[in-house]
Parts: sequence; structure tokens; C-alpha cells
Amino acid sequence: MHWPRIIFLSLLALFLGAFLHYTLPQRDIVRVTDTEIIRQDFSGWNRLFYAQGDSGGANPDSRDLRLINTVQADGDVMVFRNEDTGFGWPPYFKLDSADLQAEAANLVSDSETPRWVAVTHYGWRSRLLTTYPNAISMREVDGPDVTLVPWLNIVILLVFAGVLFMAWRIWERFEDRVIVPIADRTAVRWAKLKDWAAGRG
Repeated sequence: MHWPRIIFLSLLALFLGAFLHYTLPQRDIVRVTDTEIIRQDFSGWNRLFYAQGDSGGANPDSRDLRLINTVQADGDVMVFRNEDTGFGWPPYFKLDSADLQAEAANLVSDSETPRWVAVTHYGWRSRLLTTYPNAISMREVDGPDVTLVPWLNIVILLVFAGVLFMAWRIWERFEDRVIVPIADRTAVRWAKLKDWAAGRG
């Protein structure tokens, strides 16, 4: 039975899938309704989902957090945070959150005369943990039905798949050349030991 291997590989695939879904850039087409700054306390698990403070500033347990409030075409609301990633992880090297906040404020519109905006972001929205996806950039688009091809994600996933395939091939060769012979020798020695023990008995 290969259940331990199947369970391990399933858990690994689940972890990698969640990691990639959180980290890779996503784009939503929304209408910006408002921008605001709130005071956010960082404690417990939600600290893991926030980047650092503005580059060059301190990173205390409580600081101001820029938010961009939006509405999607189907009426659902989405709130984005807007904070620098600096030179940490994920490697977006975002250092212009103040400028992006000004861009968002300039793109505010109402339902009568909507201006649709493609927001590139990463992260998850969790009401339980009070976390928001982090907006990386935004640009105005023609409408809510415009098609945006995620070329960067496609390239990254293809490269990642290539690396996984090479790692699997290397492991296969290692297993064939090292692990299988050791297992065979061990099985032979064990059989000889059992025969010897039976003869002694």
C-alpha cells in the first residue's frame, strides 16, 4: 500500500497550491468607491498576512493601514489593503503605496458614471482574521467584461512545473540507483538471516 506516500503528496500539493494562490498576482475588475486609513492592531495569526510598514518606517504592533474600497460588477464589495512590500516576501518590490492611494482616490466613481479599474493584488480576504488582499497596482479599463490574460502567472507556473518535473526525474534516478539496490541487498540479507536462524533451530 502506498497510502503514506499518497497522503504526503496530497498534503504537499495542497500546501503548494495554497502558497501559490496567496502569492501569485491576481486581477479583479472593480469600481473604486472610497479610500480610507484605519488604525490596525497586528496580533496573533493576522500578523502573518500583512507586509511591513512603509519602507523606511517602523513596524509597530499598531499602525495606520491604507484601504481601498471597491465594488465588483455583480455588486459584491471587495476591500484591498495598500501597503509596501519592500524587499521582503512576496517579491513585488512595492515602495509606492502612498502614490497608489492617490491613484485610487483619483479613480473613485459612482454607479451612474462608473470607471472600471483592473486591480492587481495578492493575498486573501478573511473577515475572521481581518485580512485584506494587498493591491500592487491599478489601471483603468474599458469595462467590467474586458479579458485580461494572466501571462505572468502562466510563465511562473510553467517554470514551476518544469522544476517539479526535473526534481521528480532526479528522485526517480536516485531511487533506482541507490534506494532500490539497498532495499534489495537488505531483503537478501534478511532472507539469509532467516534461513540461518531456521537451520540453527
